[in-house]
Amino acid sequence: MTTQKVKPSTQSFVFQGVVDKKPPQVLKGKGCRIVVEKNGKVYEDIIDAVTGAAVGALGWGDEDVAKFMVDVLPTHTYTFPAIIGNQNSENLAKFYIDHSPEGAFASALWCGSGSEANENAMKIIHQYWKEKGMPNKKKFISRESSYHGFSLAALSISENARADEFSGILLDPSLCPKMPVCYPYRYQKEGQSEEEYTQSLLDALEKLIIDNDPETVASVTIETLPGSSLGTVPPPKGYLPGIRKLCDKYDILMHLDEVMCGTGRSNPNGGLNCWENFLEPGQFPDMQSVGKTLGSGYITIAGVLVSPKVKEAYDSGSGMVMGGQTYASHGFNCGVSLKIQEKIFKEGLTKNIFEKGNMLGQKLKDAFIGKHNIIGDVRGIGGFWTCELVKDKATKQWFDKKLDLAHRCQDALFEAGLNVVGMQGCVSNKSGEGDFVFMAPAFIITEEDVNEIAKRFITGIEALQEELKTKGEWK
Repeated sequence: MTTQKVKPSTQSFVFQGVVDKKPPQVLKGKGCRIVVEKNGKVYEDIIDAVTGAAVGALGWGDEDVAKFMVDVLPTHTYTFPAIIGNQNSENLAKFYIDHSPEGAFASALWCGSGSEANENAMKIIHQYWKEKGMPNKKKFISRESSYHGFSLAALSISENARADEFSGILLDPSLCPKMPVCYPYRYQKEGQSEEEYTQSLLDALEKLIIDNDPETVASVTIETLPGSSLGTVPPPKGYLPGIRKLCDKYDILMHLDEVMCGTGRSNPNGGLNCWENFLEPGQFPDMQSVGKTLGSGYITIAGVLVSPKVKEAYDSGSGMVMGGQTYASHGFNCGVSLKIQEKIFKEGLTKNIFEKGNMLGQKLKDAFIGKHNIIGDVRGIGGFWTCELVKDKATKQWFDKKLDLAHRCQDALFEAGLNVVGMQGCVSNKSGEGDFVFMAPAFIITEEDVNEIAKRFITGIEALQEELKTKGEWK
Protein backbone atom coordinates (compact mmCIF):
# COMPACT_ATOMS: atom_id res chain seq x y z
CA MET A 1 0.00 0.00 0.00
CA THR A 2 1.37 3.41 -0.97
CA THR A 3 0.39 6.89 0.22
CA GLN A 4 0.93 10.42 -0.97
CA LYS A 5 0.35 13.77 0.71
CA VAL A 6 -2.24 16.23 -0.54
CA LYS A 7 -3.63 19.48 0.84
CA PRO A 8 -6.28 18.36 3.32
CA SER A 9 -9.85 19.55 2.87
CA THR A 10 -11.36 19.69 6.35
CA GLN A 11 -14.63 21.55 5.84
CA SER A 12 -17.71 19.37 5.42
CA PHE A 13 -20.99 20.55 3.92
CA VAL A 14 -22.84 17.33 4.78
CA PHE A 15 -24.92 17.45 7.95
CA GLN A 16 -24.25 13.89 9.10
CA GLY A 17 -21.89 12.18 11.53
CA VAL A 18 -19.35 14.56 13.05
CA VAL A 19 -20.61 17.80 11.50
CA ASP A 20 -17.52 19.95 12.09
CA LYS A 21 -15.06 17.49 10.56
CA LYS A 22 -14.88 16.07 7.07
CA PRO A 23 -14.59 12.26 7.12
CA PRO A 24 -12.17 10.31 4.92
CA GLN A 25 -13.20 10.51 1.27
CA VAL A 26 -13.13 7.70 -1.28
CA LEU A 27 -11.62 9.06 -4.48
CA LYS A 28 -12.14 5.99 -6.65
CA GLY A 29 -12.30 2.23 -6.50
CA LYS A 30 -12.08 -0.93 -8.53
CA GLY A 31 -13.14 -4.39 -7.43
CA CYS A 32 -12.22 -4.83 -3.75
CA ARG A 33 -9.74 -1.91 -3.69
CA ILE A 34 -10.38 1.75 -3.00
CA VAL A 35 -8.30 4.94 -3.00
CA VAL A 36 -9.01 7.10 0.05
CA GLU A 37 -8.00 10.61 1.09
CA LYS A 38 -7.67 10.93 4.87
CA ASN A 39 -6.10 13.79 6.82
CA GLY A 40 -4.12 15.01 3.87
CA LYS A 41 -2.89 11.59 2.78
CA VAL A 42 -4.03 9.59 -0.21
CA TYR A 43 -4.01 5.84 0.46
CA GLU A 44 -3.67 4.05 -2.86
CA ASP A 45 -4.52 0.43 -2.02
CA ILE A 46 -7.11 0.03 0.73
CA ILE A 47 -9.01 -3.26 0.67
CA ASP A 48 -12.68 -2.50 1.23
CA ALA A 49 -13.47 -5.34 3.62
CA VAL A 50 -16.83 -3.97 4.75
CA THR A 51 -18.40 -2.40 1.61
CA GLY A 52 -19.97 0.51 3.45
CA ALA A 53 -22.29 -1.28 5.86
CA ALA A 54 -22.41 -4.73 4.24
CA VAL A 55 -23.82 -3.23 1.05
CA GLY A 56 -21.44 -4.24 -1.73
CA ALA A 57 -21.80 -7.44 -3.72
CA LEU A 58 -20.12 -6.62 -7.04
CA GLY A 59 -17.46 -4.36 -5.57
CA TRP A 60 -16.38 -1.01 -6.98
CA GLY A 61 -16.49 0.09 -10.62
CA ASP A 62 -18.35 -2.88 -12.08
CA GLU A 63 -18.57 -2.10 -15.79
CA ASP A 64 -21.71 -4.16 -16.35
CA VAL A 65 -23.71 -2.04 -13.91
CA ALA A 66 -23.22 1.07 -16.06
CA LYS A 67 -24.62 -0.91 -18.99
CA PHE A 68 -27.53 -2.11 -16.85
CA MET A 69 -28.44 1.50 -16.08
CA VAL A 70 -28.36 2.45 -19.76
CA ASP A 71 -30.52 -0.57 -20.63
CA VAL A 72 -33.10 0.07 -17.90
CA LEU A 73 -33.52 3.83 -18.25
CA PRO A 74 -35.65 3.68 -21.44
CA THR A 75 -37.98 1.11 -19.83
CA HIS A 76 -38.85 3.15 -16.78
CA THR A 77 -38.00 6.33 -14.93
CA TYR A 78 -40.70 6.79 -12.32
CA THR A 79 -44.37 6.15 -11.58
CA PHE A 80 -46.30 6.35 -8.33
CA PRO A 81 -47.32 2.73 -7.65
CA ALA A 82 -50.68 3.66 -6.13
CA ILE A 83 -51.70 4.90 -9.58
CA ILE A 84 -49.57 3.06 -12.16
CA GLY A 85 -47.25 0.12 -11.46
CA ASN A 86 -44.20 -1.01 -13.39
CA GLN A 87 -43.04 -4.37 -14.69
CA ASN A 88 -39.52 -3.98 -13.31
CA SER A 89 -40.80 -4.12 -9.72
CA GLU A 90 -42.95 -7.14 -10.60
CA ASN A 91 -39.97 -8.93 -12.16
CA LEU A 92 -37.71 -8.24 -9.18
CA ALA A 93 -40.36 -9.59 -6.79
CA LYS A 94 -40.75 -12.73 -8.89
CA PHE A 95 -36.97 -13.20 -8.97
CA TYR A 96 -36.72 -13.07 -5.18
CA ILE A 97 -39.68 -15.41 -4.74
CA ASP A 98 -38.34 -17.88 -7.33
CA HIS A 99 -34.86 -17.90 -5.77
CA SER A 100 -36.17 -18.61 -2.27
CA PRO A 101 -37.39 -22.00 -1.03
CA GLU A 102 -40.75 -22.88 -2.57
CA GLY A 103 -43.65 -21.58 -0.52
CA ALA A 104 -41.61 -19.04 1.46
CA PHE A 105 -42.80 -15.81 -0.16
CA ALA A 106 -45.72 -14.66 -2.29
CA SER A 107 -45.18 -10.93 -2.73
CA ALA A 108 -42.77 -8.05 -2.14
CA LEU A 109 -42.77 -4.31 -1.50
CA TRP A 110 -39.71 -2.32 -2.60
CA CYS A 111 -38.50 0.82 -0.84
CA GLY A 112 -35.34 2.88 -0.35
CA SER A 113 -33.58 1.70 2.82
CA GLY A 114 -33.55 -0.92 5.57
CA SER A 115 -35.18 1.53 7.97
CA GLU A 116 -38.03 2.02 5.49
CA ALA A 117 -38.29 -1.75 5.04
CA ASN A 118 -38.75 -2.38 8.76
CA GLU A 119 -41.11 0.58 9.10
CA ASN A 120 -43.24 -0.83 6.28
CA ALA A 121 -43.07 -4.33 7.72
CA MET A 122 -44.54 -3.07 10.99
CA LYS A 123 -47.38 -1.33 9.15
CA ILE A 124 -48.09 -4.44 7.09
CA ILE A 125 -48.15 -6.54 10.25
CA HIS A 126 -50.52 -4.11 11.95
CA GLN A 127 -52.87 -4.07 8.98
CA TYR A 128 -52.67 -7.89 8.69
CA TRP A 129 -54.24 -8.32 12.12
CA LYS A 130 -56.93 -5.75 11.31
CA GLU A 131 -57.71 -7.69 8.12
CA LYS A 132 -58.00 -10.81 10.29
CA GLY A 133 -60.42 -9.07 12.64
CA MET A 134 -57.91 -9.02 15.51
CA PRO A 135 -57.01 -5.32 15.92
CA ASN A 136 -55.82 -5.78 19.52
CA LYS A 137 -52.69 -7.54 18.25
CA LYS A 138 -50.47 -4.47 18.17
CA LYS A 139 -47.38 -5.36 20.24
CA PHE A 140 -44.06 -5.89 18.46
CA ILE A 141 -41.69 -8.12 20.41
CA SER A 142 -38.01 -7.74 19.55
CA ARG A 143 -34.69 -8.33 21.29
CA GLU A 144 -32.49 -6.51 23.73
CA SER A 145 -29.30 -5.22 22.09
CA SER A 146 -30.81 -4.95 18.63
CA TYR A 147 -30.89 -2.51 15.74
CA HIS A 148 -33.56 -2.30 13.02
CA GLY A 149 -33.08 1.16 11.56
CA PHE A 150 -33.07 4.87 12.29
CA SER A 151 -36.67 5.85 11.62
CA LEU A 152 -38.84 6.22 14.71
CA ALA A 153 -40.81 2.96 14.60
CA ALA A 154 -37.68 1.01 13.63
CA LEU A 155 -35.85 2.58 16.58
CA SER A 156 -38.78 1.62 18.81
CA ILE A 157 -38.21 -2.09 18.15
CA SER A 158 -34.45 -1.59 18.55
CA GLU A 159 -32.57 -1.41 21.83
CA ASN A 160 -29.36 0.57 21.80
CA ALA A 161 -27.89 3.90 22.78
CA ARG A 162 -29.10 5.41 19.50
CA ALA A 163 -32.69 4.51 20.36
CA ASP A 164 -32.28 5.95 23.86
CA GLU A 165 -31.40 9.34 22.40
CA PHE A 166 -34.91 9.56 20.92
CA SER A 167 -36.85 7.72 23.64
CA GLY A 168 -39.24 10.60 24.23
CA ILE A 169 -40.69 10.44 20.71
CA LEU A 170 -40.67 6.67 20.04
CA LEU A 171 -43.60 4.26 20.27
CA ASP A 172 -44.88 3.54 23.77
CA PRO A 173 -42.47 0.96 25.28
CA SER A 174 -45.46 -1.19 26.27
CA LEU A 175 -46.02 -1.80 22.55
CA CYS A 176 -42.42 -2.96 22.05
CA PRO A 177 -41.53 -5.61 24.67
CA LYS A 178 -37.95 -6.91 24.56
CA MET A 179 -36.87 -10.53 24.92
CA PRO A 180 -33.32 -11.45 26.04
CA VAL A 181 -30.46 -11.05 23.62
CA CYS A 182 -29.08 -14.22 21.99
CA TYR A 183 -25.34 -14.02 22.68
CA PRO A 184 -23.70 -17.35 23.60
CA TYR A 185 -20.18 -15.92 23.93
CA ARG A 186 -21.26 -13.79 26.88
CA TYR A 187 -24.43 -15.35 28.27
CA GLN A 188 -24.22 -19.11 27.82
CA LYS A 189 -23.33 -20.22 31.36
CA GLU A 190 -20.36 -22.40 32.19
CA GLY A 191 -21.44 -26.03 32.01
CA GLN A 192 -24.63 -25.13 30.12
CA SER A 193 -25.06 -27.03 26.86
CA GLU A 194 -26.04 -25.32 23.63
CA GLU A 195 -29.45 -26.99 23.81
CA GLU A 196 -29.96 -25.80 27.40
CA TYR A 197 -28.97 -22.24 26.52
CA THR A 198 -31.34 -22.24 23.56
CA GLN A 199 -34.18 -23.56 25.69
CA SER A 200 -33.60 -20.85 28.32
CA LEU A 201 -34.01 -18.19 25.60
CA LEU A 202 -37.15 -19.84 24.23
CA ASP A 203 -38.61 -20.16 27.73
CA ALA A 204 -37.96 -16.46 28.32
CA LEU A 205 -39.68 -15.55 25.04
CA GLU A 206 -42.70 -17.73 25.83
CA LYS A 207 -43.00 -16.13 29.28
CA LEU A 208 -42.82 -12.67 27.68
CA ILE A 209 -45.59 -13.62 25.23
CA ILE A 210 -47.80 -14.92 28.03
CA ASP A 211 -47.09 -11.97 30.31
CA ASN A 212 -48.07 -9.58 27.50
CA ASP A 213 -51.19 -11.62 26.60
CA PRO A 214 -50.82 -13.50 23.27
CA GLU A 215 -54.04 -11.89 22.07
CA THR A 216 -52.20 -8.54 21.96
CA VAL A 217 -48.89 -9.70 20.42
CA ALA A 218 -48.59 -9.04 16.69
CA SER A 219 -45.08 -10.20 15.86
CA VAL A 220 -41.61 -11.26 16.94
CA THR A 221 -38.78 -9.47 15.12
CA ILE A 222 -35.24 -10.86 15.02
CA GLU A 223 -32.06 -10.07 13.14
CA THR A 224 -31.21 -13.49 11.71
CA LEU A 225 -27.51 -12.63 11.96
CA PRO A 226 -27.10 -9.32 13.83
CA GLY A 227 -24.91 -6.63 12.36
CA SER A 228 -24.09 -3.34 14.08
CA SER A 229 -25.91 -4.25 17.30
CA LEU A 230 -23.83 -7.28 18.38
CA GLY A 231 -21.58 -8.19 15.53
CA THR A 232 -22.66 -11.32 13.60
CA VAL A 233 -23.67 -13.66 16.42
CA PRO A 234 -25.00 -16.87 14.80
CA PRO A 235 -28.10 -18.21 16.58
CA PRO A 236 -27.51 -21.47 18.46
CA LYS A 237 -28.97 -24.72 17.21
CA GLY A 238 -32.75 -24.83 17.59
CA TYR A 239 -33.19 -21.13 18.38
CA LEU A 240 -34.89 -19.91 15.20
CA PRO A 241 -36.90 -23.14 14.75
CA GLY A 242 -38.05 -22.76 18.35
CA ILE A 243 -39.18 -19.18 17.78
CA ARG A 244 -41.04 -20.27 14.65
CA LYS A 245 -42.89 -22.90 16.71
CA LEU A 246 -43.75 -20.41 19.46
CA CYS A 247 -45.12 -17.98 16.87
CA ASP A 248 -47.26 -20.77 15.44
CA LYS A 249 -48.42 -21.82 18.92
CA TYR A 250 -49.58 -18.33 19.90
CA ASP A 251 -50.69 -17.09 16.44
CA ILE A 252 -47.95 -14.47 16.07
CA LEU A 253 -46.13 -13.37 12.92
CA MET A 254 -42.40 -14.14 12.69
CA HIS A 255 -40.51 -11.22 11.14
CA LEU A 256 -36.85 -11.68 10.22
CA ASP A 257 -34.64 -8.66 9.61
CA GLU A 258 -32.09 -9.67 6.95
CA VAL A 259 -31.25 -6.18 5.71
CA MET A 260 -27.54 -6.69 6.44
CA CYS A 261 -27.06 -10.46 6.45
CA GLY A 262 -29.42 -11.48 3.64
CA THR A 263 -29.70 -11.23 -0.15
CA GLY A 264 -26.89 -13.70 -0.73
CA ARG A 265 -24.36 -12.55 1.86
CA SER A 266 -24.74 -15.55 4.15
CA ASN A 267 -26.62 -18.29 2.31
CA PRO A 268 -25.37 -21.90 2.45
CA ASN A 269 -27.06 -23.03 -0.76
CA GLY A 270 -26.05 -20.36 -3.24
CA GLY A 271 -29.37 -18.61 -2.65
CA LEU A 272 -30.57 -15.43 -0.99
CA ASN A 273 -31.76 -15.98 2.59
CA CYS A 274 -29.58 -16.25 5.69
CA TRP A 275 -32.31 -18.15 7.58
CA GLU A 276 -31.73 -21.16 5.33
CA ASN A 277 -28.74 -21.87 7.62
CA PHE A 278 -31.00 -22.28 10.64
CA LEU A 279 -34.71 -22.95 10.09
CA GLU A 280 -35.92 -26.50 9.63
CA PRO A 281 -37.17 -27.70 6.22
CA GLY A 282 -40.63 -26.30 5.59
CA GLN A 283 -40.20 -23.49 8.14
CA PHE A 284 -40.28 -19.92 6.78
CA PRO A 285 -40.65 -16.42 8.23
CA ASP A 286 -43.98 -14.67 7.75
CA MET A 287 -42.26 -11.39 6.90
CA GLN A 288 -38.71 -10.55 5.91
CA SER A 289 -36.88 -7.25 5.52
CA VAL A 290 -34.07 -7.09 2.96
CA GLY A 291 -31.77 -4.47 1.45
CA LYS A 292 -28.06 -3.64 1.26
CA THR A 293 -26.66 -6.06 -1.36
CA LEU A 294 -29.97 -6.02 -3.24
CA GLY A 295 -28.60 -3.10 -5.26
CA SER A 296 -24.92 -3.60 -4.37
CA GLY A 297 -24.69 0.08 -3.44
CA TYR A 298 -25.18 1.24 -7.01
CA ILE A 299 -28.82 2.14 -6.46
CA THR A 300 -30.85 2.71 -3.29
CA ILE A 301 -33.23 -0.17 -2.71
CA ALA A 302 -34.56 -2.36 0.10
CA GLY A 303 -37.72 -4.37 0.54
CA VAL A 304 -40.25 -6.38 2.50
CA LEU A 305 -41.03 -9.96 1.52
CA VAL A 306 -44.48 -11.27 2.40
CA SER A 307 -45.46 -14.89 2.97
CA PRO A 308 -48.45 -16.56 1.29
CA LYS A 309 -50.19 -16.55 4.68
CA VAL A 310 -49.94 -12.76 5.02
CA LYS A 311 -50.87 -12.08 1.42
CA GLU A 312 -53.94 -14.32 1.65
CA ALA A 313 -55.28 -12.23 4.55
CA TYR A 314 -55.11 -9.14 2.34
CA ASP A 315 -56.53 -11.00 -0.67
CA SER A 316 -59.55 -12.18 1.32
CA GLY A 317 -59.88 -8.85 3.16
CA SER A 318 -59.63 -5.31 1.84
CA GLY A 319 -57.28 -6.26 -1.00
CA MET A 320 -55.29 -3.09 -0.42
CA VAL A 321 -52.09 -2.05 1.36
CA MET A 322 -52.84 1.18 3.19
CA GLY A 323 -50.57 4.10 2.36
CA GLY A 324 -47.43 4.34 0.25
CA GLN A 325 -44.20 6.27 -0.17
CA THR A 326 -43.18 8.37 -3.14
CA TYR A 327 -40.36 6.14 -4.33
CA ALA A 328 -41.82 2.76 -3.37
CA SER A 329 -41.13 0.07 -6.00
CA HIS A 330 -39.18 2.60 -8.05
CA GLY A 331 -39.07 1.24 -11.59
CA PHE A 332 -35.51 2.25 -12.47
CA ASN A 333 -34.05 1.02 -9.19
CA CYS A 334 -35.93 -2.27 -9.40
CA GLY A 335 -34.82 -2.83 -12.98
CA VAL A 336 -31.14 -2.22 -12.23
CA SER A 337 -31.35 -4.30 -9.04
CA LEU A 338 -32.79 -7.23 -10.96
CA LYS A 339 -29.95 -7.15 -13.48
CA ILE A 340 -27.43 -6.98 -10.62
CA GLN A 341 -29.00 -10.01 -8.97
CA GLU A 342 -29.10 -11.91 -12.25
CA LYS A 343 -25.38 -11.27 -12.74
CA ILE A 344 -24.62 -12.40 -9.17
CA PHE A 345 -26.44 -15.68 -9.75
CA LYS A 346 -25.04 -16.22 -13.23
CA GLU A 347 -21.49 -15.89 -11.90
CA GLY A 348 -22.13 -17.97 -8.76
CA LEU A 349 -21.13 -15.11 -6.48
CA THR A 350 -23.40 -16.03 -3.55
CA LYS A 351 -21.64 -19.41 -3.46
CA ASN A 352 -18.29 -17.66 -3.74
CA ILE A 353 -18.85 -15.27 -0.82
CA PHE A 354 -20.12 -18.07 1.42
CA GLU A 355 -17.03 -20.16 0.69
CA LYS A 356 -14.46 -17.35 0.75
CA GLY A 357 -16.10 -15.66 3.74
CA ASN A 358 -15.94 -18.84 5.79
CA MET A 359 -12.32 -19.23 4.71
CA LEU A 360 -11.60 -15.73 6.06
CA GLY A 361 -13.37 -16.52 9.33
CA GLN A 362 -11.29 -19.66 9.80
CA LYS A 363 -8.05 -17.78 9.15
CA LEU A 364 -8.98 -15.22 11.80
CA LYS A 365 -9.86 -17.96 14.28
CA ASP A 366 -6.54 -19.70 13.60
CA ALA A 367 -4.68 -16.42 14.11
CA PHE A 368 -6.34 -15.26 17.32
CA ILE A 369 -8.32 -17.89 19.22
CA GLY A 370 -6.38 -19.66 21.97
CA LYS A 371 -3.50 -17.18 21.78
CA HIS A 372 -2.51 -14.13 23.82
CA ASN A 373 -4.08 -11.14 22.08
CA ILE A 374 -7.03 -8.77 22.36
CA ILE A 375 -9.41 -10.78 20.17
CA GLY A 376 -11.80 -12.60 22.48
CA ASP A 377 -14.21 -14.00 19.90
CA VAL A 378 -14.33 -14.50 16.14
CA ARG A 379 -17.85 -15.16 14.87
CA GLY A 380 -19.94 -15.05 11.73
CA ILE A 381 -21.17 -16.96 8.70
CA GLY A 382 -20.40 -16.64 5.00
CA GLY A 383 -19.56 -13.06 4.05
CA PHE A 384 -20.25 -11.49 7.47
CA TRP A 385 -17.64 -11.71 10.29
CA THR A 386 -16.87 -10.03 13.61
CA CYS A 387 -13.92 -9.89 15.99
CA GLU A 388 -14.76 -8.85 19.55
CA LEU A 389 -12.04 -7.05 21.51
CA VAL A 390 -11.41 -7.90 25.16
CA LYS A 391 -8.92 -6.84 27.81
CA ASP A 392 -8.77 -10.31 29.38
CA LYS A 393 -9.63 -13.39 27.34
CA ALA A 394 -10.06 -15.63 30.40
CA THR A 395 -12.68 -13.41 32.04
CA LYS A 396 -13.94 -11.81 28.80
CA GLN A 397 -13.46 -8.43 30.48
CA TRP A 398 -14.07 -5.60 28.05
CA PHE A 399 -11.98 -2.46 27.70
CA ASP A 400 -13.05 0.79 29.35
CA LYS A 401 -15.55 2.50 27.07
CA LYS A 402 -13.57 5.75 27.32
CA LEU A 403 -10.67 4.15 25.44
CA ASP A 404 -12.94 3.92 22.39
CA LEU A 405 -11.04 0.83 21.35
CA ALA A 406 -13.36 -0.16 18.51
CA HIS A 407 -12.67 3.03 16.58
CA ARG A 408 -8.97 2.94 17.43
CA CYS A 409 -8.94 -0.59 16.05
CA GLN A 410 -10.76 0.61 12.94
CA ASP A 411 -8.06 3.27 12.48
CA ALA A 412 -5.20 0.81 13.06
CA LEU A 413 -6.64 -1.56 10.50
CA PHE A 414 -7.03 1.31 8.03
CA GLU A 415 -3.34 2.15 8.45
CA ALA A 416 -2.64 -1.51 7.68
CA GLY A 417 -4.63 -1.14 4.45
CA LEU A 418 -8.03 -2.45 5.48
CA ASN A 419 -11.42 -0.74 5.64
CA VAL A 420 -13.65 -2.18 8.40
CA VAL A 421 -16.34 -0.90 10.78
CA GLY A 422 -15.63 -0.48 14.48
CA MET A 423 -18.57 -0.40 16.89
CA GLN A 424 -19.18 -0.14 20.63
CA GLY A 425 -22.05 -1.57 22.66
CA CYS A 426 -22.05 -5.34 22.20
CA VAL A 427 -21.84 -5.93 25.96
CA SER A 428 -24.38 -3.21 26.70
CA ASN A 429 -26.10 -1.26 23.96
CA LYS A 430 -27.44 1.05 26.66
CA SER A 431 -24.06 2.11 28.06
CA GLY A 432 -22.02 1.51 24.93
CA GLU A 433 -19.63 -0.96 26.57
CA GLY A 434 -17.99 -3.69 24.54
CA ASP A 435 -15.91 -3.18 21.40
CA PHE A 436 -15.95 -5.07 18.12
CA VAL A 437 -15.07 -4.68 14.46
CA PHE A 438 -16.90 -6.37 11.61
CA MET A 439 -16.23 -7.17 7.98
CA ALA A 440 -18.56 -7.76 5.04
CA PRO A 441 -16.51 -7.87 1.83
CA ALA A 442 -17.84 -7.91 -1.71
CA PHE A 443 -19.03 -11.22 -3.13
CA ILE A 444 -16.27 -11.09 -5.76
CA ILE A 445 -13.35 -11.70 -3.36
CA THR A 446 -10.79 -14.29 -4.35
CA GLU A 447 -8.65 -16.58 -2.22
CA GLU A 448 -5.80 -14.14 -2.78
CA ASP A 449 -8.00 -11.34 -1.39
CA VAL A 450 -8.89 -13.48 1.63
CA ASN A 451 -5.22 -14.11 2.39
CA GLU A 452 -4.39 -10.41 2.07
CA ILE A 453 -7.34 -9.34 4.25
CA ALA A 454 -6.27 -11.78 6.98
CA LYS A 455 -2.63 -10.64 6.70
CA ARG A 456 -3.54 -6.97 6.99
CA PHE A 457 -5.97 -7.64 9.82
CA ILE A 458 -3.28 -9.41 11.83
CA THR A 459 -0.81 -6.57 11.10
CA GLY A 460 -3.31 -3.96 12.27
CA ILE A 461 -4.16 -5.82 15.49
CA GLU A 462 -0.47 -6.28 16.31
CA ALA A 463 0.13 -2.55 15.83
CA LEU A 464 -2.83 -1.71 18.07
CA GLN A 465 -1.60 -4.07 20.76
CA GLU A 466 1.83 -2.44 20.76
CA GLU A 467 0.19 0.96 21.15
CA LEU A 468 -1.90 -0.29 24.06
CA LYS A 469 1.14 -1.79 25.76
CA THR A 470 3.19 1.39 25.29
CA LYS A 471 0.41 3.46 26.88
CA GLY A 472 -0.11 0.97 29.71
CA GLU A 473 -3.66 0.17 28.59
CA TRP A 474 -3.10 -3.56 28.10
CA LYS A 475 -0.56 -6.12 29.26
